[in-house]
Amino acid sequence: MKKRVALICIMILSISTFLMACGGNKDEASKSQGKKTLKIMENAEVSSMDSTLSQDVPSFTEQGQVFEGLYTLNDKDQAVPAIAKDMPTLSEDQKTYTIKLRDDAKWSNGTKVTANDFIFAWKKLANPDTAAQYSFLLDGTVKNGTDVINGKKSVDELGIKALDDYTIEIQLEQPVPYFTSLLAFNSFYPQNEDYVKEQGEKYAQSSENMIYNGPFVMKGWTNTEKAWTLEKNPEYWDKKNVKSDKIEVSVVKAPNTAVNLYDTGKLDVATLSGDYASQKSNDKDYHSELDAYVTHLKLNQELDGKKTPLANENLRKALSLAVDKESLTKKILADGSKAIYGYVPEKFVTNPETGEDFRKESGDYMKQDKTEAKSYFDKAKQELGGGEVTVELLNSDLESSKKVGEYLQSQLESALPGLKVNLKTVPKKNLLQLTREQKYEIVLSNWGPDFQDPLTFLGNYTTGNTYNASGYSSADYDKMINATSTTLTTQPEKRWETFIDAEKLLIETDAAMIPLYQTAVCNLKKDTVKGIVHHNFGTSFSYKGAYVE
Repeated sequence: MKKRVALICIMILSISTFLMACGGNKDEASKSQGKKTLKIMENAEVSSMDSTLSQDVPSFTEQGQVFEGLYTLNDKDQAVPAIAKDMPTLSEDQKTYTIKLRDDAKWSNGTKVTANDFIFAWKKLANPDTAAQYSFLLDGTVKNGTDVINGKKSVDELGIKALDDYTIEIQLEQPVPYFTSLLAFNSFYPQNEDYVKEQGEKYAQSSENMIYNGPFVMKGWTNTEKAWTLEKNPEYWDKKNVKSDKIEVSVVKAPNTAVNLYDTGKLDVATLSGDYASQKSNDKDYHSELDAYVTHLKLNQELDGKKTPLANENLRKALSLAVDKESLTKKILADGSKAIYGYVPEKFVTNPETGEDFRKESGDYMKQDKTEAKSYFDKAKQELGGGEVTVELLNSDLESSKKVGEYLQSQLESALPGLKVNLKTVPKKNLLQLTREQKYEIVLSNWGPDFQDPLTFLGNYTTGNTYNASGYSSADYDKMINATSTTLTTQPEKRWETFIDAEKLLIETDAAMIPLYQTAVCNLKKDTVKGIVHHNFGTSFSYKGAYVE
């Protein structure tokens, strides 16, 4: 009897163990499945991981995964607290912001994230010696910002200070309606002063010379690297909501390579463009969504101290009216991008009183008119000496950009007999540097919004703005844009109307630049990929909640 009872006990124990093992294996399999590596791509190298120096989309995107500011954007593009505990407390005149920081945020080396980390980074951004392209975000916003970035005042006079380790006070020149959303932008990320100074010139030159306060840490990156990984940051304050343990990122410039990698399971998400976008448009994994980035031609009027042909207004207008943007977007890009006839994109900002979309209310400028374009060009030729007019179009080595450049070359030369367009193709990083240094005649450029306001686009072409770098200067335009940041900040409807007037002056009256198209995010994405959030301004994508099912 005892033997029988013992045998039954052994059998029960064995069955229990078997069931536990099966259950354990299932849980383990599920757990393992939830931790599959997400494989994504960038279409160009990251040029800089220093948040005060970034200026291109891949850099913004990757920084957004490993760093975090006072605020971040949710899936509705609203600024919500991140390192900040709550939304800012504003003074009665709306010019003083007091922000409390959470006390559980850490850098990846275990050091606490404090108010001084923000103050240090913002002073670095403002310092003229840094030569930060985005220092203009402080111009006319933060108190003394204009004088500091122009070297007229010390960075210590910038209207920011740490009241204690976890409290920041920001003083503004005047009310800034979009300021909280601006604080979610990369340029306002913190940097740890002790660590940055210890690293010196090596800081942010590789993943080994950085510490991180965001959802992920970067591994295996240098500023020429074609592949790296993002790994879950164990010190991140909100790590419980980071869904992936590891994300592999590869630089893939050619669309055909991206498709091949996707088809062979080496990418979970592949960016599409050109022929591949149209070929795959009926694929079940195909996705296309209009973005808030605007691709345009910058027209440089002065090069090495001398006037370029683009200083001629009639030539600028001829080029602007000659471009067939509809064919460009439908036949060359074929990825859902949309021809645009202004600088502020659609579905980005609306009239504060009526809710009307800016693009619809402002209307279309400089739509293609071959006859009028040729008339302007004939005048330009006469004014430029009567012979052939030669201009150089600077372009990046991205496959999609090269196709756009070749199309523009062919189309403009055909529409304007006597025009010669020479193409110059360089790596994206070199293009950014040449553009910043104003060493180009025409450049194919792309701009995405930093905050949710027309100023993030129209403010680019004021005199002295670092992004301008085109020799364009208009007292009337400067006056209008300055008013939107000063006297009109508490008059939302009048401010809105002024933006519309300014856009017309920039695009139609002065033809200072040529908007081409509003880009679309077009890709193949496996249905097992979940949680990637796309943003219309700031960092393009957030992978904090992304995972492979």
